[in-house]
Formats: sequence, structure tokens, C-alpha cells
Amino acid sequence: MTDPHRFLALVAPTALLPQACADPHAAIGFSGGQVRAAVVAAVAACASLLWMAGLTIDPFARSNIPYYSILAMAPLLRLGCLRDGRRWSIVLAQLVEYYTLFMAMALVGAISSYPIAAMSQGFADAGLQRVDEMLQFDWLAWYRLVAAHRTLQLLGIAAYQSIFLTPALLLGWFAVTGQRREAHRFLAAFAIAAALTLAIYSQMPAVGPFSYLWRGPIPYMPVSELWQPDLIPALRAHMPTVIDVGQLRGLVSAPSFHAASATLYIAAARRCGPLRWWLTAMPCAMLLSTPVEGTHYLIDLLLGAGVALVAWYFAALLMRWRVRTAHGRESQ
Repeated sequence: MTDPHRFLALVAPTALLPQACADPHAAIGFSGGQVRAAVVAAVAACASLLWMAGLTIDPFARSNIPYYSILAMAPLLRLGCLRDGRRWSIVLAQLVEYYTLFMAMALVGAISSYPIAAMSQGFADAGLQRVDEMLQFDWLAWYRLVAAHRTLQLLGIAAYQSIFLTPALLLGWFAVTGQRREAHRFLAAFAIAAALTLAIYSQMPAVGPFSYLWRGPIPYMPVSELWQPDLIPALRAHMPTVIDVGQLRGLVSAPSFHAASATLYIAAARRCGPLRWWLTAMPCAMLLSTPVEGTHYLIDLLLGAGVALVAWYFAALLMRWRVRTAHGRESQ
């Protein structure tokens, strides 16, 4: 007779999970070889940029230990879960894959912004501010409003930092419901958006409206602080030459990658069932907080949203191609 305690141990975790998506193509994603090739290409591109800019990363720095640990443990954990074969194990394997890929893309993108900033010239703030004036957006008024209300500051900080919480929930839902296609489409769009953002940023580096417009004592220091006016010239002067991965700072002004990310989160949330409203509200709040907490011009946000729409379009084309090729193999 079946041991009831063993039966509950096997069934209970699965019973708590939402039902898998009924779409027959939902489980189709990029192959392991395609994912590995994309990761290798991204790392190679980042390494090339570092070499061109005369920058290096200290492989023995203590700040690298968390990343080394994740890279060492993630494949082993995923393999163990896949071998187990139960539904909750498969879900955990998918979570490990999605989260590791997202972390890797975010890290490679942040590192790549340093050599791009080092090889850039001039600042585009005057032109960006002129566009904001044409759009009748008053950044200083927005900043003064936030600086005068502690509640707006706390809400803005929470919303701005949700840039990592929202994708964790999105990818978690896709893993639990077996929507590999949607997870890979989102990850592909995120990677394409990061590449487009960095390419455009190389042509219009900026210090941001806080540094460019504000004069006098600072009543409130946003989350992004004032790194660009000091760090970008230092990188151009080859000081420093070693990047501390544990101390990466946001350097990209236009396009705003927070705005690009928020747009992608909203697009992906449509496939998240009962979570879609929450996962739409959070990015909208992040967009509202980005001008001050990210020290961005309004045009930065508009450019970021445009980059995200282009990235989502191409990611959708890639996924459609992947579904067609997978379906073609099955019919042979």
C-alpha cells in the first residue's frame, strides 16, 4: 500500500502550483545551443569593448565571489532538478535558468556601459533639454515637488528599485505555468533592448538633468546620485582602468533603460493571468519615479520606450521563427 506521507510529499508542492498553460506551443523556447551561443556572443562583445577602451576587470576581486558562486551552482542545481523530473523540480529548473540568464544580461550590459562611456565624446544635455522644453516638461518643477515631500521620495525609491522585482515575478510566473516561449521572448527582448540602448547611448552621452540644471544646495539626493559628471570624464581619461563589478554605477542617460525595462514588463505582463494588473502597475509607478530617481529627461523615457517596442517586435519575430522550426521538426 502506498505510504500516505510519501504521497503527500510528492503531490503537495505540485498542488500549490497554478495550472500549466494549455497552449501547445507554450513550452517551445530557444534551444540550449542557441542560448549558449547568445551568451557567448554577448560576453565576447563586452570583452572586446573593454579591450578597445583599455579597461579590465580584476578576476580575483572579492566583489566577484557572488557571481562566481551563482555561475558554479546554477548549472548543477538545474541539472539536478531536471533529473528529478517532478513538476515542482522542473519549475525550479526553469526558474534557475531564467534568473541566471537575466542576471547575466543585466551584468554584461552594465559592464559594457563603462567602455562605451570611456570611448564617447562630449555631452548631449543641451540638446536633450531643448527637446524637453519643446515637450513642455519642467524637470526642475518635478524635482522640487519630490524634494518637498518625503512620502513621494519613499514611494519613488521603492518604485525605481522594482526594476529587479518585477522581472523576478514575471519569470517566476512563466516558469510555474510552463510558458517557456514567453520567458524566452521576454529575455530576448531584454537583451535586444540593452544592445540598442548602449548603441544609442554611445552617440549621446549625458550627465542628466540633475547635474545639468540644478544649482545650489541639494535638498534631496536621488537614488542615481551624481556619478556621470565625475565618472564619465574619469573613464575617458583612463582613470580608473580596472572596473569593480561590485561597484557598478548607472551611466546611461539616453535612452533610459528603466523606461525600456518598464515597457517590456508591461508588454510581458499580458501573459501573467491574475498577476497582470499588479505587474502592469509596478512598471507604471517605476516610469513615474524615473525622471527624478534616475535623473532622466523626459525624452530619455520616450527613447527608452521606443527602444523597448522595437526590441519586443524583433523578439516576437525570433520566437515566431523558433516555433515554426520546432513545429516543422515535429511534423517530419
